[in-house]
Amino acid sequence: MDSTSVTATLRSTTSIASARDSARAFLEGLAPTLAAEATDTVILVVSELVTNALHHGGGTCTLDLTAHRDSIEVAVRDPSPQAPRMRTPDLNGGTGGFGWPMVNRLARATNVTRHRAGGKTVSALLPR
Repeated sequence: MDSTSVTATLRSTTSIASARDSARAFLEGLAPTLAAEATDTVILVVSELVTNALHHGGGTCTLDLTAHRDSIEVAVRDPSPQAPRMRTPDLNGGTGGFGWPMVNRLARATNVTRHRAGGKTVSALLPR
């Protein structure tokens, strides 16, 4: 199978649901289809990366999904140069800290690429 991809530009927190819907539609169109658990994992990672990009990255982002033979790549680009960071999750104050460690546990690999023109792309490679 050759790579298959889709791109979506998102501009507000209401776009998080749209990102999940786009990811689900993309994944449902793949052959062979993904197992339900793999689909749920990809959608969870899409939701987390898009949420972080919109909240911390400047209010706009681009989601790219690419299906490879044995993996799905989720890549989210935003205008902020600041990379996600591991931190102790906030169990009481509601300030988060759970998402990036979760993405790193679910993914085969994660990567942050800073762009010379500004911004970054955060990507996660997930098992297909």
